[in-house]
Amino acid sequence: MNKYKSRLRVLLVIAVAALAACAGQTRLESDLGIKGAPEWVNKGTSYVNDKDGRLFHGVGSASPMGDVTLQRATADDRARAELARILSSYLDVVSSDYQSAARSGDSKVSEEAVSRQIKNLSKVNLAGAKIIARWQDKKTSLVYAIAELDMKQVKGTVSAAQDMNADMRRYLENNADNIFDRVTKEKQ
Repeated sequence: MNKYKSRLRVLLVIAVAALAACAGQTRLESDLGIKGAPEWVNKGTSYVNDKDGRLFHGVGSASPMGDVTLQRATADDRARAELARILSSYLDVVSSDYQSAARSGDSKVSEEAVSRQIKNLSKVNLAGAKIIARWQDKKTSLVYAIAELDMKQVKGTVSAAQDMNADMRRYLENNADNIFDRVTKEKQ
């Protein structure tokens, strides 16, 4: 069993590193200061908690490629990669908090089971992400895209998850918003 756990951890580390590498290439600094750009372009990837709700925003860009459709698709994919990165970061905090709570209570869930459930939750939620805007910089011809995922979508996915541990589901349903608020404050 330990050999299986070791292999799973190695695979998980490789998968996270691959995601981070993809997201790292498209990481945008905040406050880019591009004159005339929408606020979301200059702000970059972020957690948003405002009148519209609790939202994950991923921003990506693509250089001119000779094919505008390909350029837009690339910017969209990079925005989704950024969304995957921050959602993964958020779910790491959820996982850590849940495991701490589970250790102190009667509920015993293996790290392996929690990691698997969190990974599945990420995949399902990203399917619900949508591109909400694009913008092209007239000077550089860079295309920017912003992908959005609403916390309501994340919580809906948790509620509908058939293979999720019941204690973990309850923990997420009861604590997802508070954890989001805490992460949002830490990132500001």
